[in-house]
Amino acid sequence: MDGEEKTYGGWEDPDAMYVKLISSDGHEFIVKREHALTSGTMKAMLSGPGQFAENETNEVNFRELSSPVLSKVCAYFTHKVPYVNSSTEIPKFPTVLEIVLEL
Repeated sequence: MDGEEKTYGGWEDPDAMYVKLISSDGHEFIVKREHALTSGTMKAMLSGPGQFAENETNEVNFRELSSPVLSKVCAYFTHKVPYVNSSTEIPKFPTVLEIVLEL
């Protein structure tokens, strides 16, 4: 590198590598920004000039999603990432019936 040490971790600044997702019951999930951006909704909230407060704070509050559901959403991001720029169809994502009913 050019003498600058690159720091990983945190979600505080707009160029952070991670974002914080907060469930309705207050659990916090720290996920890679790249993973969260696979969702069109998340991409709109976390990208672009100041349209959403989440773009500045890198925190997204989900007032309607419980921890088990948001946990499954985060797992799906990880499942989907390898197929984002691929012509391969995304394989079926395993789910539990109780979670499916909430989704």
